[in-house]
Amino acid sequence: MKIGSNIKLLRKRMGKSQEEVATIFGLTRSSYSGYENGVADPGIETLIQVSDYFNVPLDTLMRKDFNTFTALEWEAIDKGLYADIQGKNIRILTQVVNENDDDLIEMIPAKARAGYSVGYADPEYLKVMPTFSLPFLSKNRKYRSFPIVGDSMPPVVEGSFVVAEFVQNWMSIKSGTPCIVVTHDEGIVFKIVYNHLAENQTFQLCSTNTLYQPYTVHANQVLELWKFVNYISPELPEVRMDDTQLSKSLGELQKEVHELKNLLQKDGK
Repeated sequence: MKIGSNIKLLRKRMGKSQEEVATIFGLTRSSYSGYENGVADPGIETLIQVSDYFNVPLDTLMRKDFNTFTALEWEAIDKGLYADIQGKNIRILTQVVNENDDDLIEMIPAKARAGYSVGYADPEYLKVMPTFSLPFLSKNRKYRSFPIVGDSMPPVVEGSFVVAEFVQNWMSIKSGTPCIVVTHDEGIVFKIVYNHLAENQTFQLCSTNTLYQPYTVHANQVLELWKFVNYISPELPEVRMDDTQLSKSLGELQKEVHELKNLLQKDGK
């Protein structure tokens, strides 16, 4: 890994001293210097801080050699627009399998969702999660189940679990697709995603509940994208008739009232 030299290049390009950056990350200068010189490796929390501060995806920071970057790549970093939106690098994805080496669907309990944005790539975090399988899902894709909190996405209610498919290439997401979006700041959110990566490397996230305002997140803030497949709910969704069904029901009701009226008139005679 080229983390040390990458961090050093980012710091120098920003015109910061080791002392300044160490203070920002809550480190001593000697500890930070050790990371740049390769004497020690930063922990996951520090790596996330570095990724956020320099607007560089964590996977890129860990896997790429910034000494080989082109002028265009450095320009994207300088503008805060660098993100691996096509998934050309393998995104960090830890998977749990059964005794036959088949992928299982990890269920993230509601009480564990707060730690997901840190533990999503940690095998120790995921191996204690409950797992299950759905035989009708493709064996060639990766699925995970996420808890839903709040009322922003009816008919999916609080207490439901969304089963979603891992998305490697974020450019493949079509606008209007419901997705689980995992971000640095908000953790797990379930939203309708509008893809603006080609224009400005952002997603617009919208709720089906119109009381909630849409908002935008930059791709650099996104850790994972999971495309909605189905959901498990403790409640039946509310049944609403469309205009055709409503007209038909009213017609049948009027017919019954008319027949009842005729019957009463006959009895009166």
